[in-house]
Amino acid sequence: MKYQEAITHPLFEIISKASEELNVSSYVIGGFVRDFILNRGEAKDIDIVAVGSGIALAEKVAELLPNNPKVQVFKTYGTAMLRHEEIEIEFVGARKESYTEHSRNPIVENGTLEDDQNRRDFTINALAISLNKETYGELLDPFDGINDLENKIIRTPLDPTITYSDDPLRMMRAIRFATQLGFAIEQKSLDAIANNSDRLKIITRERIVDELNKIMLSEIPSIGFLLLQKTGLLKQILPEIVALKGVEEVEGQKHKDNFYHTFEVVDNISKHTDDLWLRWAALLHDIGKAPTKKFHKTIGWTFHGHEFVGSKMVYKLFKRLKMPLNNKMKFVQKMVLLSSRPIVLATDVTDSAVRRLVFDAGDDIDSLMTLCEADITTKNPKKFKRYHRNFELVRTKIKEVEERDRIRNFQPPISGELIMKTFNLKPCREIGQIKDAIKEAILDGKIANDYDEAYQFMLKKAEGLGLKKL
Repeated sequence: MKYQEAITHPLFEIISKASEELNVSSYVIGGFVRDFILNRGEAKDIDIVAVGSGIALAEKVAELLPNNPKVQVFKTYGTAMLRHEEIEIEFVGARKESYTEHSRNPIVENGTLEDDQNRRDFTINALAISLNKETYGELLDPFDGINDLENKIIRTPLDPTITYSDDPLRMMRAIRFATQLGFAIEQKSLDAIANNSDRLKIITRERIVDELNKIMLSEIPSIGFLLLQKTGLLKQILPEIVALKGVEEVEGQKHKDNFYHTFEVVDNISKHTDDLWLRWAALLHDIGKAPTKKFHKTIGWTFHGHEFVGSKMVYKLFKRLKMPLNNKMKFVQKMVLLSSRPIVLATDVTDSAVRRLVFDAGDDIDSLMTLCEADITTKNPKKFKRYHRNFELVRTKIKEVEERDRIRNFQPPISGELIMKTFNLKPCREIGQIKDAIKEAILDGKIANDYDEAYQFMLKKAEGLGLKKL
């Protein structure tokens, strides 16, 4: 079967020529071939396998390219990489691999193209197109990957139990590909993932999170998260989410299943934003509900303070998974902490409450509103419309208050230095009391966010504290 239309880019002719000069066979393999057949757009990453030295082939290709790009060599792995225009090309020598029980890093030996295809994770990633003069453009498909592409199946070339045990990261990759492509994982393969789920412990957290982020950024992330749950992987990665699963009933009163609700929220928000960290906020917005859940005979189920508890849990979760503990983590914490505020506000849209919300959310107010709108998962059409209508009112009120009061990220117009100078004070508690009183008065709408009004308010507050102006 010929696939010459896949390799019309002049780059492939150059690789073919370089291969001929070195007397090695070369093939484009993996994701490039898969995505071409699926018509997923132009690839920016190309994997070339050489039956011989991949490093030598990369260096020869760089010589023949007009701009002579720099070749990055990774001798440990026997690979090399270069960039041409906007394309990143990785070269590897065909190899066969064997694994030890406690590592996903294989023992590597030189091999044939067949050996190299055998070591690939999935049949759809073992597809190769020849770049050799006699067979240029010919598709090599030893595991019927084309049929799996047509039937939308994720399947391993060899025994899935061995494939996943050897390199447990492939379990995450299987679920990631199923999520991104909308494919089903073959039942035998799915069972093998469940049976080998404990092997995930030998994979670094950074690698796991990288796959998790790709699932999170897919069109319908819940597909991946539900597969992670089904195979037993989710409890190893995100036990805080698994803890939300289930519905308890006491005296005829139930609460909703916050586990499935969480995934609905993630899917909802994914329709409106590609912001990875806002999607993470959607995933974690209710994690505080498991530890705060209580039943009261008079009022039923409560989750008091779950936003505060959840925001504290975000730090521990990020630290455990070795995720960034910088502004990205703080953004997720803020979103979780404030996640219920607009919902409560929607029932009573007062200027004071809106001012406080805008002050606390700052530049992230729009992200917060997007999260809260995604949190509406009711199946009652009337309630759904009413909640969205109320949020529109909140958005309108936010705009009005911002234009009028300039609250977003505002600094009170009276500084601590001015208070000290006015009343001849050294650093003391009263300065903070006056500053806080001015801020609260502005947020409550008692005075405008204006220097003159704040100054007069300062004088009155200071008088009440027994302070006299110089």
